[in-house]
Amino acid sequence: MNNNHSIDINRLNAFAEKMVHEKKTAVGFPCNQNIKLADFYHWYAVSGLADVAMNNVGDPRKPSLFALNTHEFENEVIDFFSPLYGFAPDEAWGIVTNGGTDGNNHGIYFGVHVLSARSKLKPILYVSEEAHYSIMRLCDLQGLEMRQIPANIRGEMEVQAFEQALDPGRPALIVIAVGTTFKGGIDNQDAIEEVLARKRPVAVYRHVDAALFGGYLPFTEHADLVSHCERHFDSIAVSGHKFFGFDEPLGLFLTTNEVIATQNPFRVSYLNASVPTITCSRSALAPLKFWWQIHKTGVEGYRRQAELILKNALYLKERLDEIAYPAWKNEFSNTVYFQRPGDWVMKKWSLAPYEDERLGGMLAHDIVMRHEGMHLIDHFIDDLLLDRRGVDA
Repeated sequence: MNNNHSIDINRLNAFAEKMVHEKKTAVGFPCNQNIKLADFYHWYAVSGLADVAMNNVGDPRKPSLFALNTHEFENEVIDFFSPLYGFAPDEAWGIVTNGGTDGNNHGIYFGVHVLSARSKLKPILYVSEEAHYSIMRLCDLQGLEMRQIPANIRGEMEVQAFEQALDPGRPALIVIAVGTTFKGGIDNQDAIEEVLARKRPVAVYRHVDAALFGGYLPFTEHADLVSHCERHFDSIAVSGHKFFGFDEPLGLFLTTNEVIATQNPFRVSYLNASVPTITCSRSALAPLKFWWQIHKTGVEGYRRQAELILKNALYLKERLDEIAYPAWKNEFSNTVYFQRPGDWVMKKWSLAPYEDERLGGMLAHDIVMRHEGMHLIDHFIDDLLLDRRGVDA
């Protein structure tokens, strides 16, 4: 370690150059690399805010005694997105989270308290085996009994298996995946509701994990899949660093005031309010960035971006079909999964590995985000053809 308190700019510049170069071919993880925040950070620096310690501690819907926060911007972000996810303006409560896992943690935690208000029995959490691994971790963290439900070949919860696993004598906390991590499977909410109507558990809470798909679906003709008024879920978590294209993990968590009313208030006098959030200190910068992007992009801009990624995902699937490369894509999905190529292709394109014997064993996937256009897809196909011929580039 250099003790003269100097900054090794050459090292930092080399690192930055490497990251900027490698982001161009990063297609295996759902990070949108088409980030446009340079003008935000310029304003942030010259405004003086870069030298202010802000903190969004507390309930953003309540007045705070700590003045250095961005609650007003956070509320405007939630008010912008609430109707897009089918929440009436007067019923919606939400926060800008530090990512999808934070949103899922709140959904599960709030769900437990809602169910505890309806029954003294401990709930069981039901989730697809192909849902995001954060659910398993959060169940362990919160000490919950979990029943993983098998998924079909498309990555969707097997509804018949869910019905067999469902214990109607215990409260049910159901985590619904709208876009599973690897295959982009969407759990069938209508079929799940039919099971619940038949078996009638003593109490039910539905949390939707829509980390990636929840970003673009509201701006498509399939918005009903993430609509509270259409699907009657209790809460939803969406990632911001995926479809929306932020430079660090952040996200949205939305629920209702009715759900908030069942939570332990944990009244904190020096914050002048109850604090329903799990996390105490929260980023004040994330809501400001989200607010900035909303005003720069707007609904029509998001709609064009959603249309583009779905169009390019279809193009990727068509190109793979043209070269007879085993590949699959689910409906409403920007994720294409396929036979796993050689290690050099996996590394060059930052592809994520997976295994499913029903589809021939070793797989990889490409999650088509806004930085992956048709030209880049063509280059990817060229590399798959080279790999097929045994060429190691």
